[in-house]
Amino acid sequence: METSPAVVAGAEPFTADGGPLGVLLSHGFTGSPASMTPWGRALAERGHTVRVPRLPGHGTTWQDLNRTRWEDWYGEVEAAFDELRARCDTVAVAGLSMGGALALRLAEQRADEVDSVVLVNPAIGLRNWQLRLVPALKWVVPAMPGIGNDIKKPGADETGYDKTPLKALASQLKGWRLVAADLEKVTAPLLMFRSTDDHVVDETSLGLIRAGVSSEVAEYVTLHDSYHVATIDNDAELIVKQSTAFIESHARA
Repeated sequence: METSPAVVAGAEPFTADGGPLGVLLSHGFTGSPASMTPWGRALAERGHTVRVPRLPGHGTTWQDLNRTRWEDWYGEVEAAFDELRARCDTVAVAGLSMGGALALRLAEQRADEVDSVVLVNPAIGLRNWQLRLVPALKWVVPAMPGIGNDIKKPGADETGYDKTPLKALASQLKGWRLVAADLEKVTAPLLMFRSTDDHVVDETSLGLIRAGVSSEVAEYVTLHDSYHVATIDNDAELIVKQSTAFIESHARA
């Protein structure tokens, strides 16, 4: 029986039990809970119930990630969502990068149960032509250079991988297509943060989301002092402040 790799220090999931407002925070592809835990702690300090799961294959080794797929990652966030739904009156879902895609998928699949959605530099599509090669290349090359730690703030670290495993990436691309095809099912109030300087995700996802969702409330905030991992970058405090106000304003009475 194969032993699972040890979780890297700092990449552990975060859990806080509080009041009737629950928030699920999902990190991104090749990242870890380290990118979301400070946000989670801030919400917990407000008395909210918080879950920051560690997506399967993350926070260990990139080889471990290459053995997991989109369905595994979505299954993990859905399990955390179910736990929050069972104990909270209101549940908001939020995500960074691919975590944003997972949050949107929850809002599509569980539209009547998601009370609000917060996205930070979400990824559901890219213009990069090289991605077309991934389905074939994954059988030849196990990994390519990493995309992690795109952070402007000195010293910040999302505790991610320095390589991008291609079998896992190919699965993520399939997940993106599922999310993009069902965006009209998203009806929950939506708040989205987008960095002006993002070296990982281009404007494609923003355009798809703005054009596709059915949310009557859809707010967009530009981040001027952060790169892709904005949740632990210079605009982190702004994200916490505005997202908290948004989530609380859309809580069930």
